[in-house]
Amino acid sequence: MKSVQLVGQEVRLLDQRRLPGDVTFINCRDYREVARAISDMVVRGAPAIGLAAAFAMVLAAEQACAKASSQAQLLAFLDTAAAELRQTRPTAVNLNWALEEIMAVARSAGREEICVRVRARAEEMAAQDEAMNRRIGHYGQSLLPEYCRVLTHCNAGALATGGYGTALGIIRAARQAGKKIEVFVDETRPLLQGARLTAWELVQEGFATTLICDNMAACLMSAGKVDAVLVGADRIAANGDVANKIGTYGLALLAQAHNIPFFVAAPASTIDLQTRDGSDITIEQRHPREVTHIAGIQIAPEGVQVWNPAFDVTPNRLVTAIVTDRGVLEPPYGDSLAKEFCDQAMTYSTGVGICWT
Repeated sequence: MKSVQLVGQEVRLLDQRRLPGDVTFINCRDYREVARAISDMVVRGAPAIGLAAAFAMVLAAEQACAKASSQAQLLAFLDTAAAELRQTRPTAVNLNWALEEIMAVARSAGREEICVRVRARAEEMAAQDEAMNRRIGHYGQSLLPEYCRVLTHCNAGALATGGYGTALGIIRAARQAGKKIEVFVDETRPLLQGARLTAWELVQEGFATTLICDNMAACLMSAGKVDAVLVGADRIAANGDVANKIGTYGLALLAQAHNIPFFVAAPASTIDLQTRDGSDITIEQRHPREVTHIAGIQIAPEGVQVWNPAFDVTPNRLVTAIVTDRGVLEPPYGDSLAKEFCDQAMTYSTGVGICWT
């Protein structure tokens, strides 16, 4: 199922807050509506957020093309739209990557070409994302044995991407290769993306799926029931430090303690060679209500203080391998990431990229 689509003059978003109970779509006709949907987690998952932002810029471009009297005015409007979208989710680098890609196209186009070229680039990005996910699946499935019990965290499936998925893409590809795969799914508090989204995707496709509470992972590993841990990523720094959904770091520590391989799956758009290490990654803080309430029901006493970071950073020393659309990368990640992605860094953002080697 496509969670993010550009349909005519609308951005169509699957409302992931309503799953698994209701399959409901929201149609956004203005880039600000998309920005609000990203902030409210109607759409989530780093690659999907990036695509939603790119599609939002299509709406902004077409609005500006209809009203702006000059190219300078049009580009100024797009800069404003990009700035507003950039503020919605600060940790996932795919968001900024997508916005910079769109703005680069807009700045290089003539006044009459901007709308057509922005739409074409956004649609191309969506097709590229699914293709990258399928390559990740191809490379990553080779890391799993013929019979494998995988533990995953949060949602890195088709819902979080342009289609197919990163971590779940590897699981899908492994089954397609004839391997027997069983999946344990962390519920992923506080918003339960594992229980609501990952489990939903896997059950729909007939995978042997077992849901566990986050605090059961150590017990599961000690019982010898996990052969590999497989997660996605929201940003990977130049040294291989990985920002992902809160709880990933703890899972990596548990995997190391039980001698279980810990694999990270991510497309090129998640690699950020301009960020030297995890300490430079901005961690988004979410609303306390996400912790104090579940499905609108208050579970904590009124007045309690809440600390609610949406992500944590897993140090590179805990990562066995990073699976990208260009292949499987191994430590030292400063070298392997620079070798594969330094060309990307040199054209990223302002065009003055830095490869930390």
